[in-house]
Amino acid sequence: MPPFKRKKTTGKSFPVKVCTLDAELEFNLELKATGRDLFDLVCRTIGLRETWYFGLQYEDSKGFIAWLKLDKKVQDQGIPQQTTMPFMFLAKFYPEEVAEELVQEVTQHLFFLQVNRAILAMDIYCPPEASVLLASYAVQAKYGDYDEGTYKPGMLASEELLPQRVIDQYQMTAEMWEERIKVWYADHRGMSRDEAEIEYLKIAQDLDMYGVNYFPISNKKDTDLWLGVTSLGLNIYEKENKLTPKTTFQWSEIRHVSFDDKKFTIKPVDKTSPNFVFFSHKVRMNKLILDLCIGNHDLFMRRRKPDSMEVQQMKTQAKEEKSRRQIERNKLAREKQLREIAEKDKSIMEQRLLQYQEEIRLANEALRRSEETADLLAEKSRVAEEEAMLLGKKATEAEHKITQFRLTALKTEEEKVSLERKTREAEQLTARLVDESERRAAEANTLKEELLRARVAEKQAKEKLLEFLSRNAYVNTSVSSLYSVSSSSALDLPADLHALRLNANSPQLSLTHSNPPALEDHNLPAYDFIAGNDMEELTLEIEKERIQYLEKSKHLQDQLRDLKSEIEVLKVDEKQCELDMLHDEQVRLGENKYSTLKKVKCGSTKARVAYFEEL
Repeated sequence: MPPFKRKKTTGKSFPVKVCTLDAELEFNLELKATGRDLFDLVCRTIGLRETWYFGLQYEDSKGFIAWLKLDKKVQDQGIPQQTTMPFMFLAKFYPEEVAEELVQEVTQHLFFLQVNRAILAMDIYCPPEASVLLASYAVQAKYGDYDEGTYKPGMLASEELLPQRVIDQYQMTAEMWEERIKVWYADHRGMSRDEAEIEYLKIAQDLDMYGVNYFPISNKKDTDLWLGVTSLGLNIYEKENKLTPKTTFQWSEIRHVSFDDKKFTIKPVDKTSPNFVFFSHKVRMNKLILDLCIGNHDLFMRRRKPDSMEVQQMKTQAKEEKSRRQIERNKLAREKQLREIAEKDKSIMEQRLLQYQEEIRLANEALRRSEETADLLAEKSRVAEEEAMLLGKKATEAEHKITQFRLTALKTEEEKVSLERKTREAEQLTARLVDESERRAAEANTLKEELLRARVAEKQAKEKLLEFLSRNAYVNTSVSSLYSVSSSSALDLPADLHALRLNANSPQLSLTHSNPPALEDHNLPAYDFIAGNDMEELTLEIEKERIQYLEKSKHLQDQLRDLKSEIEVLKVDEKQCELDMLHDEQVRLGENKYSTLKKVKCGSTKARVAYFEEL
């Protein structure tokens, strides 16, 4: 693609765009602005004080990756003529121990973004099981704590969490990968964003290709090799194996570095040892190698000296800030716990209230039915009494007629017979009426007794209703007090404990680098290294601390081993790349990044130089 023509600038400025992997920044620089001016402007904008790890990267007019020189004008460094000058603000040098050296959260975040991108782009080899673990920390850093209530299956499907090489290597669906990531994600509950990112980096720094800048080189036998420039020194790799170095030279063993055309010469501290000589493919590459060697050696020496006042101040501030936020997190966790307990109690009380309301409803219904039954029985009793009175009246009238019949004398026999017959009928009717009257009276008495029982039942139902109403008043009082407690607790909650405020006007780090000599004059010494007397002791201390860390992470290693065994049966062997097979061989031999480096640096410098020349 032909380079874009730069827009005609107006006045004495030109536009610049800087991408930090987290944001895009745009500036207008003066025509005479140097790389230092732009670099300091970016650092002030993002609030970065640990500036010594970073640089501004760009692609020059010939397509090579280059780093902006801070002591030269921006427009004099062969940047393509485009509408807006594009730069990437990236980590140029890596720490030996991220947890100890990276102080600011913004520094940790920038390293996390860069390392995560390199792993996903497969620039850094990461085993499948470690990829799943790192993905869980990335999810924790982005989404916070796992919440079973809000988490939905497939939520992570749109996220790029695993290298494509890992996905292609196993017969596993996206849901299966997500399930395994979720298991570890749930274990990180309570971890803040900065804690998740630093845990991510602590695991990533143990990967073989982490923090290594690779350059194709050859030795005197014209064997193609890789040179790896790291924070600890220079590693030499075979062309087919970027994981396991064949030999290494620590910065404490190197006295002088220089190059002449494509020939690169490294002079050891041990003057009896021969020079370490290799050949690069391009002269321009030698300038970049030398630049990285100088920067890594400066940091290597700096780590082995007492911290400067500024670094001590940053560490103290970071420690105080971490302690303050830990107290706030503990307070938040306690208040959250109390709120959950209050909400749980409120839920129980509300359930009890609903239960009591249902019982009251049933009691009211029973009372209503009792009242209706009592009214019905009262009506029946009244009707029975009226019928009994009517029957009694009829019986009296019948008796009165019988008396009249007896008093009346009939002259004829027929009348007498008829009278007797009527008398018998009247007596029978009278007897029946008496019986019916007694029966009605007994029924009335029964109804009166039932009415009495109904009145008693009605009285008991009313008493039970009053009891439920008094209990309901108590429950309402409890719920009201519960709501007030929950509200007061909510008012005390901090608005955002994870908010990070970076002061753009904070004092910036003033770091003086050794000016590299004119690289165009290849006959001049390019750089002289001075090693401290206690270098080996400090290196051993660092290794001892690393061993202690590895012992503490035994549980984590067991988890990784279990996951590897679980997914091993789903592996497609044909999809394995060369790095996968090399890593499996490393694991089979029980080796890792640090054991390999320890093994290859054994022996004298002279022997290692000779070994390199024989490759």
